Parts: sequence; structure tokens; C-alpha cells
Amino acid sequence: MSPLYDAIIVGAGPAGSTCALYAARAGLNVLLLDKSQFPRDKICGDAISGKSVNYLEELGLIDKLQLSPQVAVEAILFSAPNGTKITVPFLPRDNTAIPPGFACRRLVFDDILFQQAKKEVTTIEKFKVTNLIKKGEAVAGISGINSAGVEQCLSAKVIVGADGYNSIISRKTGFYEHASQHWVVATRAYYRGVSQMTNAIEIHFVKDVLPGYFWIFPLDDGMVNVGIGMLHHELKKQSISLRQAHLAAIESPYFRERFKNAVLLGNISGWNLPVGSMKRRVCGDGFLLLGDAAGLIDPFSGEGIGNAMCSGKIAAEVLVHTCRGNDFSAARLRQYERKLWSELGAELKTSTMLQKLGKYQPLLNLVVGKAAKDKQVRTLISEMMAGVTTRNVLLNPWTYLRLLFI
Repeated sequence: MSPLYDAIIVGAGPAGSTCALYAARAGLNVLLLDKSQFPRDKICGDAISGKSVNYLEELGLIDKLQLSPQVAVEAILFSAPNGTKITVPFLPRDNTAIPPGFACRRLVFDDILFQQAKKEVTTIEKFKVTNLIKKGEAVAGISGINSAGVEQCLSAKVIVGADGYNSIISRKTGFYEHASQHWVVATRAYYRGVSQMTNAIEIHFVKDVLPGYFWIFPLDDGMVNVGIGMLHHELKKQSISLRQAHLAAIESPYFRERFKNAVLLGNISGWNLPVGSMKRRVCGDGFLLLGDAAGLIDPFSGEGIGNAMCSGKIAAEVLVHTCRGNDFSAARLRQYERKLWSELGAELKTSTMLQKLGKYQPLLNLVVGKAAKDKQVRTLISEMMAGVTTRNVLLNPWTYLRLLFI
């Protein structure tokens, strides 16, 4: 076996790289692994929320993001099934010129985080984890195939699974759950030449894919991220081909003119998003799960980067305390679960409620129509989509509903 690390983090996306950076800066000996070589693409909507920006500021990486290929996002445009449209400006950040959000391809964004982690922790790319090493019932390490095609075993006090929705750590520990009512399926495609683009991200509630939405996000160099997402069980129930729904949306009368001269760059790709409308198990004897592996994607907005980075920071804090002792049991690591749900639970609960309301066309028409007339409603929507919703609204979502419907 190799020398013992405090933590081996499997997956170097936003959750894993964030965890590695915070843990290393607190003095832990960390190994960060990924099956790919960076920079690498990751299918995503590419929206970087205000919550993500906060963590980038803490990590000292905001300047690198601003100097990279990206678009500063200052507003969100909504359209209701009846065609009503509103543009809601994001609230400016306090005492700073940093934009409230960005749209940045994951090829670029993830590489910013990983390259910084590479400077501060031990990293191994092109390492495919295939199994877990157990000591009794506890996870004590991982085994896998390195870039030379050789099987290698590595040990650590704690194994951190930050390896996405199809997490090998989640699967090998028996934590993996595909609950279709808590699972979103989405497409993503890059285009160039879409007309009428602004510095706003666009979310369109297309009636054929409720609960879900069609998005159009501006990117660097005239590129546009276009996708559509829908709950898996609704997709199956309605026998919808999401790829066909994607094509039908851009060819519909509402969007046809904007895509008349657009060129598809590459393919229409699909991926899965385990959303936080259910509370999944996120820790056990000798291991933790972060980000998509823990099912932390926002059920209403579909945004997962901010919550992934949040889980990475919290996991690092717990690892620091845990590694000072010699107890890596599920009971000891459960403080990660408690802190995680204390931080994100109310937000995910509110988003789940809004997701459920989103399947009803009349309600969506009403909400967008109300927002068009009421500044308070626009502010609440802005805060929710930017990931900076006030705590009193999150803890009492009926406040939000009263404002919308009274």
C-alpha cells in the first residue's frame, strides 16, 4: 500500500477541487484523483451562480475566472407557457465590482479550480477507480487503473466521493439510488449564431416539458449553451424523447427566428442530474459523498455548482476535525451530514416546493405575470436564481407563496 493520506478525493470537478483546496490550506495531506485529463468538458448548463462566486472569492480565484473566456451575467429572462416574458436583474454584489454571476464553459471553469488544486495538493489524472479497499466494514482506500494501465492501491483515513451522479464510491458503498421522481434528465448543445442574445441567462417554461424548462445561456466567442431538462419520471410517463423536445423547441414559432442562422457545434448531449428533493445518505464508515454524488442539485433551477462547492468546503472543515483524532466512523463523520443539511436543507426544501408548482401551467403564467408587475416578486426570484435567497424566506416558504398569490 502507498503512504497514508488524510483524504483521497475521487473526482476533481468543483466539489472535489474545492474540498481539496480548503483541506490543504488547513494543513491536511490530500490526494485528488480524476479519471480524465484536464482540461476536460463536462455536460452542464455552464451557469456560475452568486453562491459559486462567493467560494471563488474565498479561494482567491475570482480574478482567474474574470480573465478567462466567460460572460458576466447580470439578469435572468423568464418566459411563461403563455408567452409572457420578464427580465429580472440580479442584485448587485455588496461593495464590489464583481458581477453577480457568470456563464463559463465547464471546460474552462473546472480547469481553473483544478489547476489551482494541482499547485497545492498531490493530483493524479487519468486514474479510473474501480473498487474500494475495506478494513473490516470501513472504507480505507481505493484501487484502480492508472494512466499506464497498471492497477494501483491507495489508502487514506477518509475517502471522499466527488465523482458525479454515477459515483463509483456511492455504488460500491451501496448508497447509489436512482429514484426517478428525484432525478432530472437534460440535454445540452452549443450553438453559434443565435440572435437576440444579451447578458441575461434565459429560462423558458415550455409547456411540453413541465415540470422542466428550456434554457438559452450566453457564452464567450458568440457561443450559446442551449438545453432542456425534465424530471425523469415525467419524461417516462409522457413518453417524451428529450432530444426531440430540444429540436422541437428551437424549431417552434417562438424560437425559430432566433435559431434561423444558428450553427450547432458538435452534438446534442444528454446527462443525468440527481436533485436534492430527497435527502440522500452522504456519509458512512470512512467515506463522504459530495456534490452530484450526494444529490445536491437544486430541484427548481437545476444549478449544481454552488451546492457542490458548498459541500466541498463543509467536507474539508469536517475532515480537519476528524483527522485530528483516530475515529473515522459513520457516527463521527455524520457531522458533515448535519452541517450540510443545516446549510442547504431549507433552500432545497423551498426549491422542491417550487419545482412541484412548476408542473402547472396556470401557476407559471400567474407567477411570471405577477413578477412582471411586482418588484418584490422580481427581487425574490432574482435572489433564488442567484443562490442568495434570504434565510427567512427559505425557512418559511409560505412567505414566498403569499407574496406571489395575494
